[in-house]
Amino acid sequence: MTDLPPAIPAATLVIFRETHGGPPELLMVERAKAMAFAGGALVFPGGRVDPGDRALAALLGRDDEETAARIAAIRETIEEVGLPIGLDPPPTATAFEALRKALHAGEAFGAALGGTSLSLDDLEPFARWRPAHAHARIFDTHFYLARLPEDAPEPRVDATENTRLFWATAADVLADADAGRATIIFPTRRNLERLARFASFADAVADARAHPVRTITPWIEDRDGVEYLCIPDDLGYPITAEPLTDAVRG
Repeated sequence: MTDLPPAIPAATLVIFRETHGGPPELLMVERAKAMAFAGGALVFPGGRVDPGDRALAALLGRDDEETAARIAAIRETIEEVGLPIGLDPPPTATAFEALRKALHAGEAFGAALGGTSLSLDDLEPFARWRPAHAHARIFDTHFYLARLPEDAPEPRVDATENTRLFWATAADVLADADAGRATIIFPTRRNLERLARFASFADAVADARAHPVRTITPWIEDRDGVEYLCIPDDLGYPITAEPLTDAVRG
């Protein structure tokens, strides 16, 4: 697909919490209804890649798009839900609170980290989505998988862009959306359908490594007089098309 509209680089983190005998739970956040993008929808923690993320990637000697996206996913997770993922060594509770407060105050991530290093390999690449439909904001989003660290604090919503957070299985989130109790946009639905097949974080990582991460730009296709929103069929997604009239596009 050519002549795509400009996109904002972004990153998001799918956080797994293992359960006893059941499928893993994922951390979901509900966007504030007033937000221009996906207002009121359930999403994974994340946000745009900012200049400080690129600057920190350069300081680490990895001045590339992928590294900046990983840094953004870690930073946004700290800011939005208060979870210390991708930090080495894990900070004390007091140090982590200071880090989160510094980020909320606008301090650059690299400066706020102090003596804490980033463990970028804690994030497993899962997908990349870049829609092309007309919208005020188009995001080019890297999706990563991560396991909830042992002894992690309880997540806490930032109460700015997001209004609540909760743990739920992928299947339960999909059921809530189908029942009209929740809103999920097209990329989130497709990713939840894929994630619902995994019995553990290890299963999800194995599947991610078995499929290439190729940028997904959905397209509209006419099928027997019905318009469908479609994605490629070779990237691990069990459902690759949805009637356009049913798709929530952000």
